[in-house]
Amino acid sequence: MDSTYHHFEELFDQLGLPSDTCSIKFFIAQNSPLKNGIRLEDAPCWTPSQATFLHEKMQLDANWTGVVDQLNVALRGDQFGALPHIFDT
Repeated sequence: MDSTYHHFEELFDQLGLPSDTCSIKFFIAQNSPLKNGIRLEDAPCWTPSQATFLHEKMQLDANWTGVVDQLNVALRGDQFGALPHIFDT
C-alpha cells in the first residue's frame, strides 16, 4: 500500500494554481468562507477540471484525501488558524 502524503503545494500544482505559500494563502483568503451546504468541489472558484480532480481524489484516492480535507477546512472558516501546519514538509 502506498502511504504517500501530499502537501498543499502539490495539491495546488495538480490544480494548476500557483503553489507558493503566499499564493496559497491569497487563494484561500479570496475564496473563503464557503457557504454552508456547498461541497468543496462545487465551490465557484474551481474550473470543471479542478472540481472533477477534487471530487475524484476525495472518492478514490486515499493519498490525496488528507490534503483535500485540509483545503476544505481552510476554505470554510478560520483558515489562518489552520494554515501554519499545512505547509509542513
